[in-house]
Amino acid sequence: MSVKGTDVVERKPRGGQDAAESADYTTGSGAPAAAAATLEQALGVQVRAIRRELDLTVSDLAGAAGISVGMLSKIENGQISPSLATLQAISKALNVPITTLFSAFEERRDCSFVRANQGVVIERRGTKVGHQYQLLGHGLGGDIVVEPYLISLSEEAAPYTGFRHAGVEFIYMLSGEVLYRHADRTYHLRPGDALMFDSGASHGPEDLIVTPMSYLSIIVYGRDRH
Repeated sequence: MSVKGTDVVERKPRGGQDAAESADYTTGSGAPAAAAATLEQALGVQVRAIRRELDLTVSDLAGAAGISVGMLSKIENGQISPSLATLQAISKALNVPITTLFSAFEERRDCSFVRANQGVVIERRGTKVGHQYQLLGHGLGGDIVVEPYLISLSEEAAPYTGFRHAGVEFIYMLSGEVLYRHADRTYHLRPGDALMFDSGASHGPEDLIVTPMSYLSIIVYGRDRH
């Protein structure tokens, strides 16, 4: 497991009955179980990712590696087990060590760890005076981008309802009180209240009823692969 941060203790499951019982533990999430990738699938994912980073087409890479387009397509889709000679040809065409092609098969998952009060304070586009954004996580890969912020509004902060961006936003009120606008509706948020919405519509705090205030904002959107 790759972890950004320090002082993290990784606990391994105990054997015997405890291990068997732990296999039955689930969360309340509706997310499907994470499937274990085969070596062929992991190789395919890695080859495709590097090829796209280099802005190469399947035809480009197949030609450079001296293999057919059909074979490369099957490799990228994890449908065949390529020989070491073929993998060596592909790695040479991609200008990476052959070991790089196997790195996606390593049992790793990204993790971002941020200590209390150590989030990166950033100036988000459109940030207004008195609106402080503290980024609580970063560096994760994949097709989905997740940006968790601790937003603090001071007594000098001014209302602003013109925020618009791609994706979905989730807000959890921690302190203070606000009348929060989303599109043509407003929501009276107090500590413990939650709001999730399409962030493509105009939104933001319309009436700062009790300040200073703070709330957790999690923005989720698809990663731009172009």
